[in-house]
Amino acid sequence: MLDTTRTGAASPEGDEREPRGCLFALSQPPLMIFLAVIGTLFLMAALHDLLLL
Repeated sequence: MLDTTRTGAASPEGDEREPRGCLFALSQPPLMIFLAVIGTLFLMAALHDLLLL
């Protein structure tokens, strides 16, 4: 989850957190739900083409 807590003073070394990459973005539930829906639609379309046409 996103940490929104802040202290009153800034840290002397600055903010040296590692940047979050693509794997963090893919682990978010709304994106995973969206990708699952899109994948299901592709699967249904492929099965329709293979079995019914």
